[in-house]
Amino acid sequence: MEQRRVQLYLVMLLADAAIVLGSFVLAGGVYRDQWPLPFALSMAWAFLPIFLVIATYQRCYSIRALDEVRFAIGQVGLALLISAMLCTVMIFYAKAATDFSRVMLSLALMFSFVAMGAFRLVMHKLLRMYYGPSVSGVLLVLDGGPSIELPGAQVVHTHSMAEAETQSFDISGANADPKSLNQIGRLMRGMDRVVVSCESERRPEWARVMRSAGVRGEVLSVAIQELGAIGLEREGGKTLLVVSSGPLALHARLFKRAMDLAITVPALLVLSPIMLAVALLIKLEDGGPVFFVQPRMGQHNCLFDMLKFRSMRVEKLDHDGTRSASRTDDRVTRIGRFIRRTSIDELPQLINVLRAEMSLVGPRPHALGSQAGEKLFWEVDSNYWQRHSLKPGLTGLAQVRGHRGATETETHLIDRLDADLEYIRNWSLWGDIKILFATVRVLVHPNAY
Repeated sequence: MEQRRVQLYLVMLLADAAIVLGSFVLAGGVYRDQWPLPFALSMAWAFLPIFLVIATYQRCYSIRALDEVRFAIGQVGLALLISAMLCTVMIFYAKAATDFSRVMLSLALMFSFVAMGAFRLVMHKLLRMYYGPSVSGVLLVLDGGPSIELPGAQVVHTHSMAEAETQSFDISGANADPKSLNQIGRLMRGMDRVVVSCESERRPEWARVMRSAGVRGEVLSVAIQELGAIGLEREGGKTLLVVSSGPLALHARLFKRAMDLAITVPALLVLSPIMLAVALLIKLEDGGPVFFVQPRMGQHNCLFDMLKFRSMRVEKLDHDGTRSASRTDDRVTRIGRFIRRTSIDELPQLINVLRAEMSLVGPRPHALGSQAGEKLFWEVDSNYWQRHSLKPGLTGLAQVRGHRGATETETHLIDRLDADLEYIRNWSLWGDIKILFATVRVLVHPNAY
């Protein structure tokens, strides 16, 4: 749905641009009886970039503009008015008033407003026909709580999910089942809102799940302090507590993805000879598979297959990741020791980045059986799942701070988790760039950190 909305925003923007150009041509023809009037086109091209910037700032291309036709028409009218005022001020300071036609500008603004309003009316009716009451993706999860009706929402029942998988559906704290989290995470992925109706004792667990899935989450409830609610919503005669704020903004995700592709594609091309040589050496050593494929928990608590060059003997592979590898590990092959020491074994994860399963920078994905001391990672700290609200990364803040290698104690995991959650809270594109440079320094001078 988000991809469709981006397409709709682009359609609206291109339509507005065409309307502005057409309106100035029409205004010039009506005023001077010349089709097209060159001066009118000049005014249009000067006015257009100002309008598009103001229109974007005024949320003319937003979910609310797609859902509420009055808001859409009002905002585009306001954008036209502000743009006209700015254009007039610029002309005054440029001392070009003698070449400026106030009548032509007024006619063009009037034609633009009428055409843009009509376009939005038609678009609103078409969207209601195809998408129902809203273009937002809403998931309603019923887990034993009060019933509620949300028009246009996708509804799932947790008991039906458990029956479909012939297993219990468990998301509760230290006993959380990764398969259950993967199941609900795939349903939540891409949703603008997730609303959960459950029993009171289940609300804290659902709050943690929605925070870790990186979605805007709400629970059907009265005010409960333990949830750490960040807002209230009223809908269907019920009160909803907002307990998570959702993923990075669309523009932030686009920038992050653009950086991933801008670095990953050239890196794969440059590193392909090294990767082919390593693959050949692995194959020659024992004839086993080149890649080690292991399920890891990714964004939204969804499982994905993470790729690595195989560094261990085939008969001693640990697909669950129960035992962390050490420097003197007898499971590691000769070529495996070299590629692990140089981190070359991680290079196939560039393919995971290309497939949008991972990012260059983010919390490192852990094996499902990884342990800190005698406990599984998520048994150590109930906030563990929150690290999955962003895509996992090849490197991250925890790694450049030196929190790498085996997790022999619970403190080792907590240090990593604190760094991961700090990264998520304070994410910025510049922060990602600094982590990438720090990672290069770590690889070149591993003893400096």
